[in-house]
Amino acid sequence: MLRRERVEELLGGGVRVEHVSDLGSSHAWTLHRAALSDGREIFVKAAFDQPGVFAAEAAGLRWLAEGRGTSGPPPPVPEVLADDERMLVLPWLPSVAPGAEAAERFGRELAAMHTSAPAPGAYGAPWDGFIADLPLDNTVVEGQWPRWYAERRLEPFLRRARRSLTSADVGLVERVIEEIDVLAGPPEPPSRIHGDLWSGNVLWTDGRCMLIDPAAHAGHRETDLAMLELFGAPHLDRVLAAYDEAAPLADGWRERVPLHQLHPLLVHVALFGEGYRARTVEAARAALAIAH
Repeated sequence: MLRRERVEELLGGGVRVEHVSDLGSSHAWTLHRAALSDGREIFVKAAFDQPGVFAAEAAGLRWLAEGRGTSGPPPPVPEVLADDERMLVLPWLPSVAPGAEAAERFGRELAAMHTSAPAPGAYGAPWDGFIADLPLDNTVVEGQWPRWYAERRLEPFLRRARRSLTSADVGLVERVIEEIDVLAGPPEPPSRIHGDLWSGNVLWTDGRCMLIDPAAHAGHRETDLAMLELFGAPHLDRVLAAYDEAAPLADGWRERVPLHQLHPLLVHVALFGEGYRARTVEAARAALAIAH
């Protein structure tokens, strides 16, 4: 049950929680919608024992929101109203049906977020990361993206997932890691990316899309686009066309989609087991096909 008094303490200003609707649970936390005495509605995540997760999410949302520079639209992320080790408070955002116009706006705003100033100077993030409730190694590295991706994303999650993979499957992913410099395409500067941008983390709201539940870090912008394709997203063709028009992508980016999907697929194998094995193997083979 949500501790109303703690929400009130975090928000401050004498505001009271007048009504709470419980929305179920996700991973190790519960979800809630609450009405406040000042007329606002809020969304609250709460957990009894999940240290670091909400701090990482709050840090990521605030950091993504900074990537605007002196012009352009505000980044499509909600404001963090309050947070502590056991709670995260965001504005309540009503959802609407996906629309083509909002999809095109989303593509442009995602491109602006990825290419905004001030640009990150290195890959990673200055906070401990999480994807779902699994830790992410966000060690900041000033080298090139391929080795960072191999060492901070693929290798750790291959270790987590290998109990659900065959030795041949593991060998395929290890070949991707070995050949990563060839497979990764032309160099890209670090971008502010969401990091877990599957369609369930895109909230279609009033006239635009908002990005929730990030695993934010300075990474490769193709990673977010590959995640949008992983489980399908409404009006994806319009999103991608608007993105590419606003911030043209490097040649061959579509062929590199499986490489960028390999990490989230390994995450799913680690979380849910053999049900995601076949897609992981398929992605590894498709990634290797670039070099052969």
